[in-house]
Amino acid sequence: MAKGHMAIGALARIAGCKVETVRYYELAKLMHPPERSPAGQRRYTEIDAKRLSFIRRARNLGFSIEEVRGLLAMVDDQEHSCDSVRATALSHLQNVQQRLADLRTMESVLGDMISECTGGTVPDCPILDALFSDHPEDNRAPSI
Repeated sequence: MAKGHMAIGALARIAGCKVETVRYYELAKLMHPPERSPAGQRRYTEIDAKRLSFIRRARNLGFSIEEVRGLLAMVDDQEHSCDSVRATALSHLQNVQQRLADLRTMESVLGDMISECTGGTVPDCPILDALFSDHPEDNRAPSI
């Protein structure tokens, strides 16, 4: 392999992911198509490793594939302002905050349901009753 080039396995190790992940990001068009050796093997550079690390960090922060694609487009264009990147990050933060609020609500509701449970029999289970509560005409668990 030419100096400065690495195989897909080496790239995956550097980025801390699996080879399949690299291929997935290539198929998703987040990674640029790699150079090929005369034998047809993918050949990656340090720039590819940095891009893959960027993608992995963004995904670990919960950015969607489309959000990562948008961020990478800004990197590739280099004509966007930092304000554009900030707007994307702010929107993502707001989504994360909403999900956290939703999770806190679920935690509270589940805690309340569990605290009502006395360990009785299924027909009198307050957890099942609460799950059926969207149907006030039949507030008990059905027999199956």
